[in-house]
Amino acid sequence: MSDIITEYRNENTKDIDILPTIEIVRKMNEEDKLVALAVEEETENIAKAIDLIAKQFLRGGRLFYFGSGTSGRLGVLDASECPPTFSVSPELVQGFISGGDKALRHSIEGAEDNFDLGYEDSKSLEEQDVAVVISASGNPKYLQGVLKRAEEVNCKTIGVTCNSKGKIAEEAGLVICAEVGPEVIAGSSRLKAGTAQKMILNMLTTGAMIKIGKTYENFMIDLKATNEKLKDRAIRIVAQIADVPHSEALATLLKCDWEIKTAIISIKMNISIDKARQELKKQGGVLRKLLHMSQAV
Repeated sequence: MSDIITEYRNENTKDIDILPTIEIVRKMNEEDKLVALAVEEETENIAKAIDLIAKQFLRGGRLFYFGSGTSGRLGVLDASECPPTFSVSPELVQGFISGGDKALRHSIEGAEDNFDLGYEDSKSLEEQDVAVVISASGNPKYLQGVLKRAEEVNCKTIGVTCNSKGKIAEEAGLVICAEVGPEVIAGSSRLKAGTAQKMILNMLTTGAMIKIGKTYENFMIDLKATNEKLKDRAIRIVAQIADVPHSEALATLLKCDWEIKTAIISIKMNISIDKARQELKKQGGVLRKLLHMSQAV
């Protein structure tokens, strides 16, 4: 029998092909409930990973995701959502999938067996960066190529997997292993394993961005207001934090090109837009530091 747990047959779903539709849904929902519990078991390792990523960000490093198939797509998805959510450069968090962009829409499964491709895709890694290799089975040679390149440049590595016996669990510097158990359909790791990976990647980037000051309380203070929904959100954030009417929040945001933190500081400290930008720069863009200082005066 394979030692890859995601390839095991799930005893709870052996009869899934003859069940009424509602029972299929219930079976899948029952299995999905196990995912959060498996991720919960890894909270300490996830926290260590977040602190590592934040530390490397502050050193000028970047975060790279590498994966094949579902795992690669999830990495690219998480990376692509960081610029609009936190106003960071697209270079800060990057996602790579074996087989390239075509693999985002079309299955190129053989690419995961290519060690050299992983090595080549990770050529831009530097010592201050963090490489996260993602795989349910933990065995793709593509990821072993990434880990080899990372080792050569002394780059920090994190493995996100669902198989404690996989290669990346042995080779990555820090391992997050959410053992979700056999899938509803044997081997279909886009299901529970994919859900676990999505949850973990959400925590890694969100947690790291929180640690470097990209939020205030639970407000998304660095979002890019690129559409009407986000502009409305920006107005509400400024109004609530600065404790002013929406009309004043809007007027100030229009003056500073929709920079939420700049607008808040300009209002709270009663200073010009340019001065607010300067003050934020002095504090590394961390809004809480400036608000604390303004309250202390």
